[in-house]
Formats: sequence, C-alpha cells, structure tokens
Amino acid sequence: MSPPGSGPLQAFKAEFFKALAHPLRIRILELLIGGERSVLELQRALDAEQPIVSQQLAVLRAKRIVRARKEGTTVRYAVGDPEIRALLEAARRIFNNQLIGSRSMLRELARERRRR
Repeated sequence: MSPPGSGPLQAFKAEFFKALAHPLRIRILELLIGGERSVLELQRALDAEQPIVSQQLAVLRAKRIVRARKEGTTVRYAVGDPEIRALLEAARRIFNNQLIGSRSMLRELARERRRR
C-alpha cells in the first residue's frame, strides 16, 4: 500500500532520487558531465575498485541516468540526459544556500558566547 497522496509518478520520482542517493554515484555523474569515460578511467579518477564502480554504474544505468556505449572492447559511459548537469548545479546552489545559513548561525552563536 502506498502512502496517502502518492501515486505512480511520485514513486517514479522517488526511485530516481534514490538512484542519486549515494556519494560515489554523485561523483560519477560529476565526472561524466565532463564527457564519456570508461570504467577504468572512472576507477582512476575515483580511486575506487572496479567492482564498486561497476556496481554504482549498474544502478545509474538501471534508472537510465547514464548510458553505455561499446567502443571495441571498452564500454564508455555518459550522462543519459543533459539535464542531469542542470540538476546537479541546482543542488549545488541549494547546498550553498544552506551552508550560508549555517555559517550565519555559527557566527551568531560565536557572538552570543562572547557576550556571556
């Protein structure tokens, strides 16, 4: 039974965001925004083992967030939709806004401590 007010579209959206909910997958996307890469290239850039990189790519492929293209014996991966760049940039702006608010609060706390 799905939660009240949710339906297939909300479930689809939730599954999409779940696929993004891993630090290594986010880093993979950030790298792929710059262009196609092989698993080996991703491994080196991430300093991660091949099975781990492949596992994370499989999750992203299953949700069609990345696509694969065979080039000889090498599989090259790319972002499946150019809007992923915009999504990550929007997220970065949101995180920056939250951090600015946190810094303001920390400054206020420091001033409060000095007044005591």
